[in-house]
Amino acid sequence: MNEKLKNRFVAITGASGGIGEKMAVLVAKSGGHPILIARRSDRLAAVAENITKQYDVNCMYHQLDVSDLHAVQQTFERILADVPQIDVLVNNAGFGIFNTVADASLEEMKSMFEVNVFGLIACTKMVLPSMQKKNEGHIINIASQAGKLATPKSSLYSASKHAVLGFTNSLRMELLETNVHVTSVNPGPIKTNFFEIADTSGNYVKNVERFMLNPDKVSEKIVNAMLTSRREINLPGWMNAGSSFYQLMPRLFEKVAGKALSRK
Repeated sequence: MNEKLKNRFVAITGASGGIGEKMAVLVAKSGGHPILIARRSDRLAAVAENITKQYDVNCMYHQLDVSDLHAVQQTFERILADVPQIDVLVNNAGFGIFNTVADASLEEMKSMFEVNVFGLIACTKMVLPSMQKKNEGHIINIASQAGKLATPKSSLYSASKHAVLGFTNSLRMELLETNVHVTSVNPGPIKTNFFEIADTSGNYVKNVERFMLNPDKVSEKIVNAMLTSRREINLPGWMNAGSSFYQLMPRLFEKVAGKALSRK
């Protein structure tokens, strides 16, 4: 429970399942009003109905593909016309495809950057003016440990998450003198349907399943950090330590761990 969320409006992209849906439930449990955003309107309707019945809060939903920048603008204009302010924006929509550079297609590259990077930036720009005007708010960007530690067969996905981290860190500094907080969330693999697209072979999941994060715990940590000045959430800790080690001694890390990281 996060008491700071009572009567607050929390917009979550990618909210039709996975940690997006779980975060929305926790926001409602805390007395906040989730605003669900995703591509699948049928799933959104079901999640919103369940939340409204169980927690007696206002739970709106909007069908949106964040890669459609014109639709992003229209959707957020509608949302901001219906609520006093979006107090928290969680940029959670995203996907990955694990492939080598040689085998990855340019369409995969384009799609990942349109959703993971351009869509995230567009959604942020839609809420930023009202947050700055009120001098209050929180933007939470779901990045990845892949944004800190690039691995073989995830070049395009890692590149998109590197971009998310760069954008997030720069935005945080731009807002340093305000009460608008900016947090990056950098998880390792989470037990969600993310890998149905990312890992069609099933090999990566098979190799790392025992290390996968519990989506309930990840969602709880993110919701507990809402409307705080938390800079980063890094999960699991040991994987983030590996990312830090890589930054210090990249050549040694690649020599020692390179083969293990190729097991996708």
